[in-house]
Amino acid sequence: MITWKNIIDYCVNGNLAPDKRVEKSDNEWKEILSPESFRITRQHGTEAPGTGDYCTSHELGKYNCICCNTPLFNSTIKFESGTGWPSFTQPIKENAIQYIKDESYGMIRVETLCNTCDAHLGHVFPDGPEPSGLRYCINSASLQLDTNE
Repeated sequence: MITWKNIIDYCVNGNLAPDKRVEKSDNEWKEILSPESFRITRQHGTEAPGTGDYCTSHELGKYNCICCNTPLFNSTIKFESGTGWPSFTQPIKENAIQYIKDESYGMIRVETLCNTCDAHLGHVFPDGPEPSGLRYCINSASLQLDTNE
């Protein structure tokens, strides 16, 4: 189980290597993504709270990266955080997510990226439920739900 201490360590000392890498040009990403998903995943944007397709979704399946289809989160660890974004307590695999110290907007937070293709997903915070105490706050436009398990 990943802890907040692990996440800080990844930010300071480097992330785990991904299973594979997917790299495309901005034009290639634009061809396969909606304008909103491109803005969020490739330009580090965010969606307005409460507007994402997966905010209140409780379908079973895996939440994959919208860009490269890498499995990121399982629906069984999704929870209602009250923040307006889909929230999860753990990634599917320890090396699925990349962690970057984010000092934008006058605060310090930890940005989460898909470790396979560098898509911006959202942020992770140490105020989630037990046992991990983590809250991965993820943009719906960064995800696609695969219900074929």
